[in-house]
Amino acid sequence: MVKRISKADHDRITAAIRAAEAKTSGEIFCVLAKEVSTYRDIGLLWAAAAAFLLPLALIPFGFEPAWIPGMASGWDAAHLSARGTEISQALAAYALIQAAVFVMVYAALRLPPLRRVTTPKSVRRDRVRRAALHQFLAHGLHVTEERTGVLIFAALDDHRVEVIADKGIHARVDQSVWVDAVEALTSSLKDDRPAEGFEAAIGMVGAVLAEHFPPRPRNPNEIADRLVEI
Repeated sequence: MVKRISKADHDRITAAIRAAEAKTSGEIFCVLAKEVSTYRDIGLLWAAAAAFLLPLALIPFGFEPAWIPGMASGWDAAHLSARGTEISQALAAYALIQAAVFVMVYAALRLPPLRRVTTPKSVRRDRVRRAALHQFLAHGLHVTEERTGVLIFAALDDHRVEVIADKGIHARVDQSVWVDAVEALTSSLKDDRPAEGFEAAIGMVGAVLAEHFPPRPRNPNEIADRLVEI
């Protein structure tokens, strides 16, 4: 996966956008996001579930406070009045184990590979799409003259690519035409070839735009030709 985007890469991507837009009235914009969400809520849910369920596995083995150093004196209670103390110690020991499990699981799930595995694909897909839509709106791709803006969005930590087209394109182009562009960029990002991937995706998107939206006699550049990193 991509480690860095050099200035030369930025220049190549800018040149690819300009070349593509020379043949169309459409506008292309690119965004590369390191992460779109921390997914802390998902980590907390997994940690809470683990803290509740995993310690239960100790009960069939006769769990007792003495298993935890310092939680028991090592002496057996000889009379009934001491049972309350034993119960309190057992509950405290169990709560301590739950807390330790919670902290360890949550800390482990902060690692990107484990976070990806434990976060449902539907959740990652929705959050990447939401982040892409936010960037689409933030950079004004929805206010071009003919509503022909296209965003190429890549989320590194989530290993996902989104292409969002404005409604002027939606009305004339089926969304399946962007599949090849998504696959080309995804493959190149995986091989740490970001410039090549964006160039390929931009070329494919540009070809679709050129077919349906040729240049106008007055064809201003409405959106900056560049890649933004967030």
